Parts: sequence; C-alpha cells; structure tokens
Amino acid sequence: MSTFELNKVVGAILVAALVSMVIGIVGDNLVKPRQHGGVAVAIGEGAKAPAGAPAAPAGPTPIAPLMASASAERGANDAKICGTCHNFKEGQGKKIGPDLWNVVGHPKASAKGFDYSAALKAKGGNWSYEDLNHWLWKPQSFAQGTKMAFAGISDDKKRADVIAYLRSLSESPQPLPKPEEAKPAPKAEGQPEAKPAAPAPAKAQ
Repeated sequence: MSTFELNKVVGAILVAALVSMVIGIVGDNLVKPRQHGGVAVAIGEGAKAPAGAPAAPAGPTPIAPLMASASAERGANDAKICGTCHNFKEGQGKKIGPDLWNVVGHPKASAKGFDYSAALKAKGGNWSYEDLNHWLWKPQSFAQGTKMAFAGISDDKKRADVIAYLRSLSESPQPLPKPEEAKPAPKAEGQPEAKPAAPAPAKAQ
C-alpha cells in the first residue's frame, strides 16, 4: 500500500472519530439524563400494618360469662388429647404431666409426686377459673418457662368447656363464677402494663 493510500485510511478513521464525538456532545445537550429523587420501594423492609389495625389480644376473653353455657360433656371430649400426658381419675397419679383430679380451686403446682417448673411454682395461690382460663389459652404466656409444651386453646367456647370438665373432676366441685364477677385476664408475662386511655377534652360550653 502506498503512502498516499495509507494517509487516506488514517484520515477516514480520524474523521469518523471526530463525527462520533460531535454527535455524542450534541446528543448530551439535547437529551439530558433524568435524575431520580430516591428509591421508590425500599428493599428489605417488612410490610407495615395499616393504620388503625387491631392489635393482638394481650389475654383471653374473661371466662366467667362463658361458664354458664359451658358443657363438661363437650369438655371431656375436647380434653381427650390431654390424656396423653395427664390422668383424670383420683389416685391414678402422674404421667408425663401431673394428674388433673381436683384441680379447680386448689393450690397450683401441688399434685404429689410431680416436679413442677420454677415458673409455675412462683405463681402461687389457687387455680381460679380465670387463672385456668389464661393457662389453657397460652401456658407459656401465663408462666413463661413452664415445662408444658401444649400451645393452648384459642377457641373461647372450647376452653370454657374444658374448664367445666376440670371442675367436674372433684367430689365437691367449686361454685361457678358469676358473670358480673368477670375481670380482665392476668397480664401476660413479658408484656408491658396497658396504659390508661387519655381523658377526652372537655367540650366548650
């Protein structure tokens, strides 16, 4: 290839590069890139509950109003699953868990021959209807650290039926609670005390 032809090739390449550069400059001036103000959706953030959504209940429904219509017969059927770990008849003694004869109204953690958890021993007092209500609703909520692995009975009517059945396991069943004696369930362990609602502002006269 002659020097003249080589110069023509080099010149063509330079012209093409110059034209490409000019086109790029003109394009940048005519079409400016859009700058985004921020990320539309933050990745990794969990979905937030909508405003006004009801909070999870801090405890079970008070049991006293439910006991009037509770059925010990239905409760005996619902409590069959408990028979895996507990005896129900007097004198049968413990299994994996303590026997459940004569529980209602009697001291907690008091069945002979069973080694109760420190969490339940620390509760003290007698098994009231409301204590049994909270215990059967969520044992770990009532006594955090209990040995009882049962998750609980969330259905209010079934829980009342089981308590009615436990009440029947006695030679002298405890009197039923009166509906007007209903009181809030004990505070679940590990949860803060509920703050009283702020009083409504006085209306202008």
